[in-house]
Amino acid sequence: MIAPGDAAPAGRLRLRLPRCLLDPSLAGWPVGDGDGLVALELEHRQGRITALRPLPTATGPLPLALTPLVEPHAHLDKCFTAEAYPNRAGTLAGALAQNRREAETRSQELVLQRGEAALERAWRHGLRAMRSHIDSGGPGARPSWEALLELRQRWAGRVDLQLVALVPLAHWASGEGEELARWVADRGGLLGGVLGPPYGHGRNDREALQFLLGLAERLGTAVDLHIDEADAQPARGVRLLLSVVQQLRSAVPLTCSHAASLALLGERRLEQVAEQLADAELAVVALPLTNLWLLGRRPGRTPLLRVQAPIHTLQRAGVTVALGGDNVQDPWYPGGDFDPVELLRLVPLTSHLWPGQRQGLAPFSTAPARLLGLAWDGLVREGAPADLVLLNAANWTELLARSPQRRVLRGGIWLPPPAGQEPPALWAASMA
Repeated sequence: MIAPGDAAPAGRLRLRLPRCLLDPSLAGWPVGDGDGLVALELEHRQGRITALRPLPTATGPLPLALTPLVEPHAHLDKCFTAEAYPNRAGTLAGALAQNRREAETRSQELVLQRGEAALERAWRHGLRAMRSHIDSGGPGARPSWEALLELRQRWAGRVDLQLVALVPLAHWASGEGEELARWVADRGGLLGGVLGPPYGHGRNDREALQFLLGLAERLGTAVDLHIDEADAQPARGVRLLLSVVQQLRSAVPLTCSHAASLALLGERRLEQVAEQLADAELAVVALPLTNLWLLGRRPGRTPLLRVQAPIHTLQRAGVTVALGGDNVQDPWYPGGDFDPVELLRLVPLTSHLWPGQRQGLAPFSTAPARLLGLAWDGLVREGAPADLVLLNAANWTELLARSPQRRVLRGGIWLPPPAGQEPPALWAASMA
C-alpha cells in the first residue's frame, strides 16, 4: 500500500467511478449499476493512466472516486472576511455595504494571505482549477490583481487559476476602463461586469454592453458577467445581452454568472430564452448557495421564493451549465470552504441535481472544464492524468449521508491527509 504523501511513479487502484466520467469512446464497458457507477481497476505510471479494466459486478465494496472537480466562479480577493465584515441579515444591500468597507482595507499582503489559504484548502479538497472574479475598481484593485497574479504563478500545475476583472459595466467605456482592459488582457485575464438587477438600470446599458463586447473582441479576451442576480425583473439582463449579441453577431466567449431571475419566467418563455442562449453559445454558471442565501428574503418570515438559475431547463436546451460555490465566508455568503465535494453533496437538496446522472455531475466536472477551456476534459482514459479523489463512501447514498474523508491523487502522487486522519478500511480495498 502506498502511504499518503509518498511518490507513486507506478500504482494500481480498484475503485468505483461514475460511468459518465469514463471516456464514452471506450468500448465494451458496462453501463453502470443503479447508481451509475462502474467498478474498475486502474493502473498508472509517471503521472498518467496506463491501463483500465472493468471488474465483475459482484466485486465487493470499493471507494467511490471522482476526477478532481472545477470551480467556475469564486471571489478570492474577499474570502474569509465574514467575521470582520458580517452581513447577518443576509441582504444584498448589506452585502454590498460591507463589501465596500472591506475593499478599502485590501492590500497585496492581505489578499495573498487569503488567496493562499483558499487555494491550499481547494487543493487538499481535490479541486484542480478555479475562475476568480476580482473587484477591479478603487484603491484595492491593483494590489488584489498583483497578489492573485503571483498566486496564479505559484499554484500553476496544481490549481489552474483564471482571473476576471469585475467593474460596473459602464466603466469599460471610459479611458481608465480601456487601459484596465488592455492591462488585464495582457496578463491573460477576462473582462467582467454586472448587468441587470439588483444593480440598477442604466440608460446606457446597451451601449456599455456593445462597447465591452467590441473591446473584448479587439483584445481577444472572453467575458464573464454577473447577470440577473435578483428575485425580480425576470431575465432583464439576459434578454438585453441576447439582443446585443444577436445584433453584433459577436463571437466573444460569454459566460452568464448567476442568471437567477430566469427562474421567474413562465415555462414557455423560459424555454425560448434557454434555446436562444444555446443558439448564441452563451454558457451559464449557476451559484445556488449565495443566491439562496441572499434572494427571496422576507424579513422575519420564511422565504417562499428560492431563486436560482433554472439548471434543468437550460441543460435540456443544450446550454453549457457549470455550478460554482461563489462566495466563501464573506459578506455575500458566510459559509463554504472551497470544497467542491461538499457543494456536490448540497446540490441535490438546493437544486434537485442527482450526481448519479450525467447531467447532475457534469456541472462540477466536464462542463466547467469546457467553460474554462482546460486541456483535460476530466474524463478517465488511458493517457489521462493520474488525478483522482477517493472518497470514504461506496455509493452516492453514503456520500450524501455524511461528509466523507478523502484521498487525493495528483499526478500519481498522494497528497498528505489532514493531521490525525486515520485511513478508513474502505481505502485499503482500493489498493490492488
